[in-house]
Amino acid sequence: MVTAASGTKATLATIAREAGVSAPTVSKVVNGRDDVAPKTRARVLAALEQVGYQSPVQRRSVADLTPVVEVVVDVLDSGYTIEVLAGILAFAASADVEILVSVTDPSGRPSPERRAQRIADVGRAGMIVVTSAFSEAQLHAFRRRHIPVVVIDPLNPPSADVVSVGTTNWAGGKAATEHLLDLGHRRIAYIGGIEAAECNQARLHGYMAALMARGLPVEPRYIVSGGKFRRESGVAGFQQLLELEQRPTAIFAGSDSIALGVLSEAVRQGVSIPNDISLIGFDGTRQGEESVPPLSSVAQPLEEMGRAALRSVLRQARGEVLDSHRVELATQVVVRGSTAPPAGERPA
Repeated sequence: MVTAASGTKATLATIAREAGVSAPTVSKVVNGRDDVAPKTRARVLAALEQVGYQSPVQRRSVADLTPVVEVVVDVLDSGYTIEVLAGILAFAASADVEILVSVTDPSGRPSPERRAQRIADVGRAGMIVVTSAFSEAQLHAFRRRHIPVVVIDPLNPPSADVVSVGTTNWAGGKAATEHLLDLGHRRIAYIGGIEAAECNQARLHGYMAALMARGLPVEPRYIVSGGKFRRESGVAGFQQLLELEQRPTAIFAGSDSIALGVLSEAVRQGVSIPNDISLIGFDGTRQGEESVPPLSSVAQPLEEMGRAALRSVLRQARGEVLDSHRVELATQVVVRGSTAPPAGERPA
């Protein structure tokens, strides 16, 4: 039997008739099996939702369970991810919450539908998404099952009913570029990450706004798309910029990981940072602090982003109404040793 939220009973046959499928097909959907056509699955899920279906674990008293929140990430070896997780874990310890961390599979397994059904069946309190792997359509699989979800720095602006946590990316991009302009740089390049990502676009547009505000043209040759917020993007982007007849005197990298790739390639190419080219990143990670030279960066409050995300998941799990579905935290330029005036404008 299928139990409705109201406590009434609805048989598999009842749901099957409502959805126009067989009872075994309803059973497959309830148990998260993949061998059901998407349109058929959608009809069954709609019928289950209509009766307010809850899995056996969901029907247990909340007081009997220690809340468990699943955190989904792309990688575990980036400073960004590590510091966001540190914030999540610190808040979890104080709130007596368990955290389960999982890494996305490049093959796309398990499917969002199956992952969502598993999370519902085992009674997770919710999920925090720190990955670009889930699209808006895929997130719908979790919302349809009433699983609280918070997305950190989403790839694209989520719909109004998705809770997200981010920072002032446009203002940060503008501030990073203004720092380089104030040092006297006029040929400033931007090496970005995922081109279509909302945060990348906001940082790029902040860079462009700063240039235009000073009456400087935006040079397409100085804008490089790295494709990822990873070191390899910085390596490839820097190589591309070095091929220009008139090289930039400064680079704004769309993440600290990209900037660290620029630093490593600069060493290989015999280019001195900041004597030949100044460099500023975006994130404010400890990896940037420990680089040689230490990296100037637009610092995001990464640990606070993690804490804010977990706080929002738990509030949703308790049935609270959130004041806002978008949490946006301030960024700040931190100046270290990787930026300096252009060589021709330094005091003798």
